[in-house]
Amino acid sequence: MKTVIDFKNSKQQGKKISMVTCYDFWSAKIIDESEIDAVLVGDSVAMVMHGFETTINAEIEMMCYHIAAVKRGLKDKLLIADLPFLAHKKGTKYLMEAIDKLMKAGAQAIKIEGADDNIELIQYIVRTGIPVMGHLGLTPQSVHQLGGYKLQGKNDKASNKLLDDAQKLEQAGCFSIVLEMLPFELSKKITEELSIPTIGIGAGPFTNGQILVLQDMLGLSKDFQPKFLRKYLNGYELILNSLNKFNDDVKNQIYPDLNESYL
Repeated sequence: MKTVIDFKNSKQQGKKISMVTCYDFWSAKIIDESEIDAVLVGDSVAMVMHGFETTINAEIEMMCYHIAAVKRGLKDKLLIADLPFLAHKKGTKYLMEAIDKLMKAGAQAIKIEGADDNIELIQYIVRTGIPVMGHLGLTPQSVHQLGGYKLQGKNDKASNKLLDDAQKLEQAGCFSIVLEMLPFELSKKITEELSIPTIGIGAGPFTNGQILVLQDMLGLSKDFQPKFLRKYLNGYELILNSLNKFNDDVKNQIYPDLNESYL
């Protein structure tokens, strides 16, 4: 079983960390047999699986439903879950109740977006024995404040703030930090300054690991092609062609044949 200790050891040993998102049982089973290191049940589930335009619709009940499904398919991967939108802004009691639900659903660690007012909360959560992953740069829960899905840290003031935030997250006890949509030189600097590993998405090759949305890397959305995304499969075309082939075989009375029938 992978643990948060394995993350720190990977950085110390110079080994890259691979992560993908996962939202359901069948894909979790496949990932569990792969060499991928860890899985994130992200609040991107609201967009990928439910068709919402942003991640802010990922309520705690939705997150727990998908975490439980993923957990049933995983045996040997670290399972990290996003803390939903505003769950850490409704008071400590609500926060800990939300985390309690996520952990009981199967999460082994929690990811929290942003720094600033979150630092004391993260310290508190870590003191209770719950591993926390940070998230800086493009933080999707703040997409409206950030003005859209744009590159972050482009000027000196913004980059210095992100470096300072990363150091504060490490001091608060985060075991790792996701860096999203940052210039690669800034991500490299942050990675070199921290003793905890950084996981990049759209942040260049110098982070300690990388994460992609599973459906994106499998090419299941034909129109989604940000600069950072490498598609490892043309899943959209493969699935569409398979569906059409099944349709043709049924209508042309090719499927099923007698070998696929019972006596």
